[in-house]
Amino acid sequence: MRYGYWMPVFGGWLRNVEDERMQASWEYTSRVARRSEKIGFDLTLIAELNLNDIKGVDAPSLDAWSTSAALAAVTESLELMIAVRPTFHLPALLAKQAANIDRISGGRVSLNVVSSWWAEEAKKYGVQFDQHDDRYARTSEWLDVVDSAWKHDHFSYSGRYYSVNDLVLQPKPVAKPRPKIYAGGESEAAKELIAQKCDAYVMHGDPPERIAEKIRDMSERREKNNLSAMQYGVAAYAIVRETESEAKKELERITDVKQSAAGYQNYQQWIANTQLEQRVSLEDYSVSNRGLRSGLVGTPQQVADRIGEFERAGAGLLLLQFSPQMEEMERFSNSVIGRSKTAAQRT
Repeated sequence: MRYGYWMPVFGGWLRNVEDERMQASWEYTSRVARRSEKIGFDLTLIAELNLNDIKGVDAPSLDAWSTSAALAAVTESLELMIAVRPTFHLPALLAKQAANIDRISGGRVSLNVVSSWWAEEAKKYGVQFDQHDDRYARTSEWLDVVDSAWKHDHFSYSGRYYSVNDLVLQPKPVAKPRPKIYAGGESEAAKELIAQKCDAYVMHGDPPERIAEKIRDMSERREKNNLSAMQYGVAAYAIVRETESEAKKELERITDVKQSAAGYQNYQQWIANTQLEQRVSLEDYSVSNRGLRSGLVGTPQQVADRIGEFERAGAGLLLLQFSPQMEEMERFSNSVIGRSKTAAQRT
């Protein structure tokens, strides 16, 4: 299992806890990134939103791209999975920008392609906001341009949404044949696009048996297109304590739902503009990306056993959220990652 985490570019992940002791600042994120690669974490996901959907639109949020470029220069092994929304970036220019950051990092950049869901944010920033299936049609063309720009020169393309003429992009990315492209989505349009044009599928939190069903479905779609196997990741919020009762006490604290919280209205917009396979609960509202449904709550052994279930389901990456970040990452590293590596060495 590879261990990844969401970089706290919004100052935290809990909608019901105002101060999580994790600042939306360069000083904090750089400290988190440098420490994380020394204690067993393989990857960080840098989310892209210009407004803060967790703590409310008036709260600070860091820019994903300039933050990622800076992190590339101060880390050594950490994969930088940068979220990107096609409606906010022309594909050829984004391909150039990503290639440059990839070279700064020595080939450690990957993309998490996200079809925009937040209509109000797009309006505030003057960006086109398409309806659901139109967003995926746009994303399909966007991916074609980015992929070809990374691999070829003197490339031309003419589509409904994008066109380039005799495009030259130098220098190319270090990563070959291209930086890895992750994506997530639960609508039919999303799954078909991901199966055809991406390298890895990242899923919202769900129990291992549900994740296994999703992996089987995506694997079948890949086979129909005569494509190689994908990689699979799962979002999860982790609470590790010495006793089960301590873990449950922390769970109760963070799920004490207040519908008046600053991020609640933004959460309702997300629900309205996505097509999810399952209804969400107010507990899901408390922690983003259905992270609690993954069930990584309990003692070190309970959490390690649950991770084993995800591995057997076919997942090879966990995208974890912690609060407060530094303290809980250290705890997870010491009690879970170290335990897993010791067990693997024994077998």
